[in-house]
Amino acid sequence: MSESNFVDYVKIMCRSGKGGAGSVHLHRSKLTAKGGPDGGDGGRGGHVIVKGNKQLWTLLHLKYRKHVIAEAGGHGGSALKTGASGKDEYLEVPLGTVARDAESGEIEFEITEDGQEKVLAQGGRGGKGNYHFKSATFQTPRFAQPGEEGQESWKILELKVLADVGLVGFPNAGKSTLLSKLSAAKPEIGNYPFTTLTPQLGIVKYHEYKSFIMADIPGIIEGAHHGKGLGHRFLRHIERNSVLLFMIAADSIDISKEYQILLHELEQFNPELLDKKRILAISKCDLLDATLESNIKKALPDIPHIFISSHTQYHLKELKDLLWKSLN
Repeated sequence: MSESNFVDYVKIMCRSGKGGAGSVHLHRSKLTAKGGPDGGDGGRGGHVIVKGNKQLWTLLHLKYRKHVIAEAGGHGGSALKTGASGKDEYLEVPLGTVARDAESGEIEFEITEDGQEKVLAQGGRGGKGNYHFKSATFQTPRFAQPGEEGQESWKILELKVLADVGLVGFPNAGKSTLLSKLSAAKPEIGNYPFTTLTPQLGIVKYHEYKSFIMADIPGIIEGAHHGKGLGHRFLRHIERNSVLLFMIAADSIDISKEYQILLHELEQFNPELLDKKRILAISKCDLLDATLESNIKKALPDIPHIFISSHTQYHLKELKDLLWKSLN
């Protein structure tokens, strides 16, 4: 999926429909010259509804839809006729889409199932007709309720990419190169930080027609949970990965310290991320000889680890075995 086509964030002005006004009407017929009130209720205004669609992978189709306006409800009629409800406006989104209020930043809901529907902006209620206001002492009310106003506010829709394995590491750790070697994905690869600006997905084939999905998440920097670098725009994607593959280059000054920094950024963003399975891959190991590899191994944190080289494909088969075992 090309960068220009991957959209994981949209901001939309949503306006639900106004409720229809209740009717002020007195019953009249050939046999009744002065009948009682029979004004019907107004119809409710249309909702703005978010609906999950498992066929979608991006919010691209909503990128240029800046205003979503639902239809107003119809007015009530005579003979207790209720006005028509306003037409609902549907926004179809990929699974893993989170809706939040643009002003407060508060999360309102998350879409996790195909066909799941959540109301983003509630339509206004229809007003009551004058029939509801009659009484023994007030038999001819000549007023009715107006319809309730619809809701209007800016909303943010954010997508969390769903993948089995998420690649976590500092910029230039070799994540994109690894994804390109293990799958058919073609992420941009360059010898400079932040080559990857959007998550890249690849299907990694395994034995006997098995496979799993790997996501290359844009590189983390220290302070990312405060929004530095690419900030929250990538950290949220890690929340939907089953296994986190931490990648640190073999030429790093202190591998253990880098790992702790990465772990700290995840914990500050969402402590639940530390409950996920973790594997450490030391990349670019074509730069090492057996002695250096042995020395580095002594200082590594106590989690499953493996030394790899995407360039020479050193231990890539063993890495796939380790990932598959962790996933299953």
